[in-house]
Amino acid sequence: MKRFIAAACTAAFFISAGCSAVLPTEGVKNAGYSESTTAAEESGGYVPMNYPRQVGMWLPYVKFPEYMQGKSEEDFRKGAAEILEDAAADGVNTVYFHVHPSGDAYYTSSIYPKGEFLDGNYDPLAIIIEEAHNRGISVHAWINPLRLQTAEQMERVPDSFIVKKWVNAGMPYVKNVNGRWYLDPAYPETVEFLGDTVREITDNYNVDGVHIDDYFYPTTSADFDSEAFVQSGASDLAAWRTENVSRFVKKLYDTVKEKDDRLLFGISPQGNIRADYETQYADVKKWGSESGFCDYIVPQIYYGFENETMPFLPTLEQWTELVRGSDVSLIIGLAAYKLGREDKWAGSSAELEWINDPDIINKQIAAAAASEADGYALYY
Repeated sequence: MKRFIAAACTAAFFISAGCSAVLPTEGVKNAGYSESTTAAEESGGYVPMNYPRQVGMWLPYVKFPEYMQGKSEEDFRKGAAEILEDAAADGVNTVYFHVHPSGDAYYTSSIYPKGEFLDGNYDPLAIIIEEAHNRGISVHAWINPLRLQTAEQMERVPDSFIVKKWVNAGMPYVKNVNGRWYLDPAYPETVEFLGDTVREITDNYNVDGVHIDDYFYPTTSADFDSEAFVQSGASDLAAWRTENVSRFVKKLYDTVKEKDDRLLFGISPQGNIRADYETQYADVKKWGSESGFCDYIVPQIYYGFENETMPFLPTLEQWTELVRGSDVSLIIGLAAYKLGREDKWAGSSAELEWINDPDIINKQIAAAAASEADGYALYY
C-alpha cells in the first residue's frame, strides 16, 4: 500500500519548520501545538504530539475490509504497521483514523456498538496510536458526528444502544433520510450526546486530536426538522440550521479542549464554499476566522487545475483568504484517489485531466507549499 507523495514537495514544507513535533516557535499559527516533551516526563502524563506543518493522510473506514475485516489482531497490527511505515517514509506526520464513521466504534466504547468491519477481539484505535506514535506520527480520531447506521444495520445492533432506543421510541432526535439514520443537531440532547462521544475517546486514548469531515445536514428538505424549526420560533430555516451546526461544532471543540488545550480539533469541509452553506449549512467562514470552533481546517479541494467550475488555484486562494489573519491553520485536502481516473464532474474539457497529467498531485502539493497554507493532506 505504498503512498504517493513527492519527496521534494514534502521537504519544501519542512525546510523552515523541521520535522520535529517539538515546536512551534514564534510566528507559527495555533497555540495548540506541542512545545516540548519535557512536560510529559515531569508530569507523567501524555503530551499531544502535533506539528506546525501537517502532512496528513486519511485512513477511511471504506478501506477497513482490506486490512481489518476477517483479520486477527496480529494481522491487523502488521497491516497497520506497513501502512504507517510507508506513510512515515513519505513524510506523513499526521493520520486521521476513522474511529466513528456511522454510529459505531472502532475502539472500545460503552456508548456505541462495534463497527461491522471489526470482527476480531482487539482495539484498532489503540493499535494505530501505538504504531503511529512509534514512528513519530500524530493520530487524530476521525468521527462523523451526525451519520448513523442504515435502517437495516440499526435492526442488528443491540437494543441497549441509546440511539436504537430513540428510534424505537419515536424520539425526534434521530431522522431517517433515504434509508439511513442521522442525528438531528437541533436538539440539546443530540449536542450533549456528541460531546459524550468525543469525551469517551479523549478520556481513554492518547490521541493527538479529533477530526470531523463534511457530513453535516444530510438533506436540504424542510421536512427533516420542521417540528423543531417551528418550535424554535426562527424565521430563516437556513440561518437556523447553520447555527445548529456551529453549536455542535463548538461543543466538540470545547469538549476536546476541556481534556487538554494542547489537543487539536480539525474540520474537513467540502472544498466548494458556496455549497458548504447551501447544501450542508456549514459556516466555514465563521469557523475559519473566529476562535473557539477549530484549530485547523482541511477543505477538500478535490479539483483539478482545469476544473470548469472549481479550478484548483482560485479555490486554494479562496480558502487562503478565508483564514487569513486568524489563528486557524489551513491544511489543503488533496484527492490522490482521482489519479488515473475520469473526473466526470469537472466539465467536458477537464474530465480527463487526472488521467492525462499523472503529476497533478505533485503540482498541487507544490502550489500548496508556495501558498500561505500550513500543510496538506491526501485522501487515497
